[in-house]
This record gives sequence, structure tokens and C-alpha cells, in this order.
Amino acid sequence: MRNPLRGMSLRTRLLLITAGLLLAGLTLISAVVSDNLERYQVNRIDTQLRGFTELVARVPSGRLLESDGRTALLDPALDLIGAPYVVYLDASGAVTGGIHSSRVAAETLPSHEDLRSVRADGKPVDLRAADGSERWRAVAAPSPGGTVIAAAPLTEADALISRLRVTSVVTGSVLLVLLTGAGWFALRRGLRPLRRIEHTAAAIAGGDLSRRVPGIAAPGTEIGHLAASLNTMLGQLERAFADRTASEARMRTFLADVSHELRTPLFGIKGTTELYRMGALPEQSDVDEAMRRIDREAVRLTALTEDLLLLAQLDDAPEAQLDRAPMDLRTLAGDARHALRALDPSRPIELTGPGGEGGPGPAPVNADEARLRQVVTNLVGNAATHTPPGTAVRIGVGTVAGRAVLEVADEGPGMTASQAERVFDRFYRADRSRARTQTAGAGLGLAIARSLTRAHEGELELETAVGEGACFRVVLPLLDFSVDRE
Repeated sequence: MRNPLRGMSLRTRLLLITAGLLLAGLTLISAVVSDNLERYQVNRIDTQLRGFTELVARVPSGRLLESDGRTALLDPALDLIGAPYVVYLDASGAVTGGIHSSRVAAETLPSHEDLRSVRADGKPVDLRAADGSERWRAVAAPSPGGTVIAAAPLTEADALISRLRVTSVVTGSVLLVLLTGAGWFALRRGLRPLRRIEHTAAAIAGGDLSRRVPGIAAPGTEIGHLAASLNTMLGQLERAFADRTASEARMRTFLADVSHELRTPLFGIKGTTELYRMGALPEQSDVDEAMRRIDREAVRLTALTEDLLLLAQLDDAPEAQLDRAPMDLRTLAGDARHALRALDPSRPIELTGPGGEGGPGPAPVNADEARLRQVVTNLVGNAATHTPPGTAVRIGVGTVAGRAVLEVADEGPGMTASQAERVFDRFYRADRSRARTQTAGAGLGLAIARSLTRAHEGELELETAVGEGACFRVVLPLLDFSVDRE
């Protein structure tokens, strides 16, 4: 069954629920008050009838009703006492006499048959008028020679209860209307923060991710907590969208760079094969040179493909690409020194501790030696490529603050801050004016070096400034000898 409140606004539903509860409360209060008042009125009449019956029961009926003059005297007294009808019954239950107030019509009195049904035990009972117009309350008590019954109409009590109920309905209706109207404005004011949240959400859905929910309530309130939580969530969403946008931009750049890097050697290969097909290489020496160019471009394509595959593997499952074993970074530092000297014998090369202080120190790590050797080879090749011949290079190795460190520092031209921020990006190459040769790679060496270092739970750091050289620092966790022994 369809919920009728589902299509209504929150304010309307809250108002209907509140008005319903208010109506139920007013109805309950009115019922309790009228019931208590009715009970009070009936108890008062019962008390009067019981007391009057006990008093009259001591007087013989003949003496009470023996003369019209005495009856005339009793008429106002009956109204004053609250028992306007007195009846005597003999031992057989027949009515032997009675008196009633002149203000009570005879046809509205209870019938004799009903009166004879009243038991003489002092317990009040309800009777109906002979014409059925009103209710009566009667009490019977034994008297000399029979029974005396005193009865009083409940007309005034019923009228009072009726007036109270009508008054309660009228005042309750007015109060319900007034409180419902006040509730409407109170709910409208109370739900204003939610409307502002709704407007903020609509603006964000429209593309304005910088919008935030304003301080619409005290921080300790429910609305305040909701606003703070929403702002936190919106901040995370904005960062997520920004990261996605940046990732898409990087992916587009990456694809463009890959296409460019692949296209260059492929065009070289295709151009050479076209020359051969067209017969433009008549001599064997020309063919041999063409094959050398094809081989060179094929080697370049193979290296680029392998680098791209390695980066993809490191992104997907870095730990799976490593074959760890205990080793010391001093081995790599010594080999790097020999490799750099072989590349450029004119360079002064110094082997020191980290930061150039003291001699090289031990740096035990649990790592893949081949992968770390690839990292150091990239750093050494970077120093050889981007510094002038004869530029001094320092290779530092040791332990700093509980971490193993290997650094390659040169005294070359250095880099600007913007270049340093992007130097580890894939396919990024600094201005070729810094390069000693025009045979620079595809710009993946430092990106691979950083990915391999991070795969070892380490970090590849850079300190550089224009005119002050560059220092690449590999920082790795030290080998845990207790784990190694196990």
C-alpha cells in the first residue's frame, strides 16, 4: 500500500505529525477533565442523596406527607438539599406516596416501575425519566414500614459536562489552528539550514566543486555536525575530482609522449625500408648502413618498450618485481664510481659518507641488487649526461637517522624549482641545453629509478638549485638483522 506521506515535503510531514500529536493530546486532556468533572458532580449528588435518604428514612411517611402546608414548606427545601424527588414504598414495593419539587415536571420523573427496582442498600443507581428525556440518580434506604427513595435529576450536571466539552472542542480547535500556524513558521525557520545545504548540493551538482556548506548552526548541534561532515565529504570529493582530472591529464600527456617516442624510431625504420624498396641503396655499404640504422632504432624501441613494461609492472605489483636478499649499498657505490670513471675519465670522483662527511660507511639493506643497480646506473648516467665533461661528482654511502643512504651529487648547472618538481615525471626531459649530448633517452630513467626505490619502501630525493649542482639521494630501510637470522 502506498504511503500517503511519501509524496509530501519534510516540513509538511513534520507539521502533520506534530498537529496529529497535538490533537491527540488535546483530546486526551479534554476527555480526562470532563470525565473527572462528571465523576465529581455525580459523587456530590450521590453524597447529598445518601445523606438526605438516611435523614428522611427516620421520619414516617405519613408525618412527612400529612398536609399540603408542610409539602409547600418542603418544596424549596428539596431544591436546597439537592433531592427534588422523594418516594415512599410499602413492604410490598407499592408506592404509598411521594413529593417532588414544583420545578420538576411530573412527566420527567422516573417511573414507579424503575423506582421499585432500586435496592435499599444505599448504593446510587442511574434511572431514566418516564419520557426518556433525562437521567436521574436515585438512592434507597429502609424506613419504618417500607423504603424511602430520594432521587435527583442529572440535567444540570449533564449540561455542565456538555458545555465543558463544547468549550474544549472550540478552544482546542482554535489552539490547534494557532499552534499549527506557529509550527509551520517554526519548522520553516528550523529547516532553513537544510534548504541551504540543498542549495549547496545543487550548486555542486551543477559543477561548482568549491562550494561548501556555510556555518549555519552551532558546531555542537545536529545541523552543525551534518554541515561539518558534508564539508569534509565535499573536500574529499573535490580532491578526488581534482586527482582524477590531473590523472587524466597525465594519461593524455603520457599517451602523447609514448606516441611521439614510438613514432620517431618507427618512422626511421619505415623510411629506411622505403629507400631500400625504391632501390635507393644500390651499394652493399649503403645497405649495411641502413641495416645498422634499423638495428639501432629497433634497440631503441625494445628499450623503450621494456621500460614502459617495467613501469606498468611497478605500478600494478611493485613487490612482485623484486627478488630481495641482504646486501650492502657500498657495493653499488663502488661499482658506480668505476662506471662513471669509465664514461668520463676526466671527472674527479669522490667516494664519501652521506653529505660528504667522512668515508663511506656500511649501509645494509634487504633489497633486489639488480634493481637497485638499475637505479644507481640511471643516476650515474643522468650525472654524466647533464653535466659538462670534467665536472666533479661525489658518491656518498652510509647510514643517516636509521636509514641506509646512497647519493650521487654533481657540481653541474643544477635545476630550477619547476624542473625539480617534474624531473621524476615520465617522459619529462629538461631543457636540452643542459645536456652534453643530443642522444638523451626518452625521459623514463628517473621515473623508473623512483618507482624501483619506492618498491623497496624507500624514497628517491633530490636537492638542487641553479648553479649549485644536483644531489640525488636513495633512502632505504636498514636491514633488520633479527629478521634476517630467522
